[in-house]
Amino acid sequence: MSPPLSLFSLLFIFISFSASPNSAAARSQNAPRDIVRSSCVHASYPNLCLRTLSSYAGPANTPRDLAQAAVKVSIARARKVSNYLSTLSGLKKKRERVALSDCVEQIYDSVDELSKTLRELKHLREETFRWQMSNAQTWVSSALTNEDTCLDGFHEVESKAKDDVKRKITNVARVTSNALYMINRLDESRGRPKLGH
Repeated sequence: MSPPLSLFSLLFIFISFSASPNSAAARSQNAPRDIVRSSCVHASYPNLCLRTLSSYAGPANTPRDLAQAAVKVSIARARKVSNYLSTLSGLKKKRERVALSDCVEQIYDSVDELSKTLRELKHLREETFRWQMSNAQTWVSSALTNEDTCLDGFHEVESKAKDDVKRKITNVARVTSNALYMINRLDESRGRPKLGH
């Protein structure tokens, strides 16, 4: 009776060992996706967060990676909107032209503030971590305020471009809001794992 039992045991062990490398590989492949999913669940705009960060090409294995990725997404979208705004012309009413001019300036400032944030996140040091995180939070909050101000400027404007501008600026504001959330998460994690990774 004992040989069949030992044969069954050997077969079970063989299956376990042969399956474990594949499952480990699957886990390692899913790890970046899992951290994005678990990080985005409480973001201001979770679905947008998941969509933009899941398709992000760089590494996203730590809170620091995610914060950088979220800021990069925000910069890219703000630049795209800035280019779009610069193509708008032929606005006849003075109020439209003023709103557009203000908006162009505010989005330009947003790109600048987000770029400073990204530089700060790339050079975090343990001894100055709190100060650097405070800078990053201030700059991203300021970028968000600029985007909201741009939207407010178009509130009273009636033009064909208004809906397009509002939709594009709202999208930038939402990814920027998610970036601020990721920076706050990084702040709460105190930069763990070690910053020098």
